[in-house]
Amino acid sequence: MYTSHIMKQVLAIAFVLTLLTPVAAHHGAATFDSGKKLVMEGTVVEWTWANPHCFLKFDVTDASGTVKHWIAETSNPPDMFNRGWARNSFKAGDRVTVTVEPVKNGSPVGRVLQVVFPDGKTLSTQDAPAVPGEGARL
Repeated sequence: MYTSHIMKQVLAIAFVLTLLTPVAAHHGAATFDSGKKLVMEGTVVEWTWANPHCFLKFDVTDASGTVKHWIAETSNPPDMFNRGWARNSFKAGDRVTVTVEPVKNGSPVGRVLQVVFPDGKTLSTQDAPAVPGEGARL
């Protein structure tokens, strides 16, 4: 009977540890080339405002006319809202200059550091604006 009680405790602990492992691993930065920055001019294809991360999809055309389809993540909506981003920050067709921290394997995937619009408006994932979510709704 005592052994059965210990076995249940061991299984419960193992179960909890199994659940915690993906949570800890989820926020790792090992896939990103930390410190490397790519700055690209492109056209917004889609802006996904969702948990656990928002995603900006944009197309970049190189000098030879080849189009690369980029996908770059940001943080979660509440965090981005506090930095001045919103559900309506982008619409398909917007011209933007995007700075990303790319993944190490060279795929057109990365983490957004900054987005600059043609009028100079800048959205950053690093800095909070003076007024969170100014002019937008969460």
